[in-house]
Amino acid sequence: MHPDLGRVLWWDRLSPELRAPLGAPLTHDTSVDVAIVGAGYTGLWTAYYLQRTLPGARIAIIESHCAGYGASGRNGGWASALFPQDHEALIRAYGLPAAQRMAAAMNDSVDEIGRVAREHGWDIDWAKGGTVLAARNQAQLAAFHARDARLRSLGFDPDERLLGARATTALMGATSVVGGIYTPHCAAIQPAKLVRQLARHVVQCGADLYEGTPARSIEAGVVRTDRADVRARYVIRATEGYTAQIEGLRRRLLPFYSSMVATEPLPAEVWDTIGLADRPTFADGRRLVIYGQRTADDRLAFGGRGAPYSFGSRIASSIDAGATIYRRLQETLMDLFPILQGYRFTHAWSGTLGIARDWWASLGVDQVTGLGWAGGYVGDGVGTSNLAGRTLAALIAGNDDDITQLPWVGRKSPSWEFEPVRWLATTSALRATEVADRREARTGRPSLAGRIVDALTGH
Repeated sequence: MHPDLGRVLWWDRLSPELRAPLGAPLTHDTSVDVAIVGAGYTGLWTAYYLQRTLPGARIAIIESHCAGYGASGRNGGWASALFPQDHEALIRAYGLPAAQRMAAAMNDSVDEIGRVAREHGWDIDWAKGGTVLAARNQAQLAAFHARDARLRSLGFDPDERLLGARATTALMGATSVVGGIYTPHCAAIQPAKLVRQLARHVVQCGADLYEGTPARSIEAGVVRTDRADVRARYVIRATEGYTAQIEGLRRRLLPFYSSMVATEPLPAEVWDTIGLADRPTFADGRRLVIYGQRTADDRLAFGGRGAPYSFGSRIASSIDAGATIYRRLQETLMDLFPILQGYRFTHAWSGTLGIARDWWASLGVDQVTGLGWAGGYVGDGVGTSNLAGRTLAALIAGNDDDITQLPWVGRKSPSWEFEPVRWLATTSALRATEVADRREARTGRPSLAGRIVDALTGH
């Protein structure tokens, strides 16, 4: 196991069998039918469904670290139906029927993950308790109600319930709750268990996994590494937040940190106050995203954005956002649940997610060049990557399925600006988000800064 994975709760709780290396580094040139760069959820789900769609296809997966090293093994464990752009943005861009199809596909993806885990007997700490979003000031509550009203006026049923303060608190015993939203389309999982068992399965079914093999460039028909090349009819980029490290792709996706902390296992009397009895995932209505879950061993695993973007799209080798962000996460969690005072935080870690310039996730396969891609999940990748893997496998196989007609298929996002423009823009947007949250918490009214942030992100 890589040294910097020791601080990640999910990896720390893996069995030695699941931690064990699954593939040796690439040492010689090879040729396959499909080469996949990246052994996270997207790459592994693509391999999984290809092995069912095209039995006998030769598949190679090229991974710079170990399978699941990136966001797939570090995320908040929300197998959710969330898509980076919300329903309203989909309706504006593609129309109501397309938005409804996309929502249904995302809902199905949550259940598909659970179905596959059950089929193979994978223990992933699955608990489909839905998600509760708490409004903790009047501005957040007004935003929840306004969004619900807009969607219904457009003919879209968001399949979620607006809650009063009492009903929200019954699910999630946080402070200052004035209302909330509940959606059933989310399951809490142990993400490293999922990615490592998925990786082990595709290897056992015949895929070649080359761990410890950074891809230098991705070209039509070939993946080049420092040691050797992999040639293939199809070459799939599944590198998400690490895309900027590949030659010629620095401006394709912006790498951005999301960070997490975890408590020690908490006693029953603490959970009597916090709630989360059915392990719903939880967040609140602030713009600077937070997210949490009650783990299967009764810890709180809690994360959020706020770590600064690194100039030049650099990614620190240790993926360490620093002590400040972890301290802020602990303070935020204790503000939500003051009963945590005196209990220990045992783990702190960060991961890198990918953001497209227009904040849209996308995927596609060019049948002429054989180049394919998927990514830009903006932290909503657990469920979205499963849909991506199924869709990429269908596109490679030439199947004309319902999922290959979804609106994100073939979408091309513009490139990010050159430095220092993208650093200035990203840093300013992060500060504006923080300002908006503080003002709305203080005044209870929507802020100008918040409206600007919403416009920039397309929400």
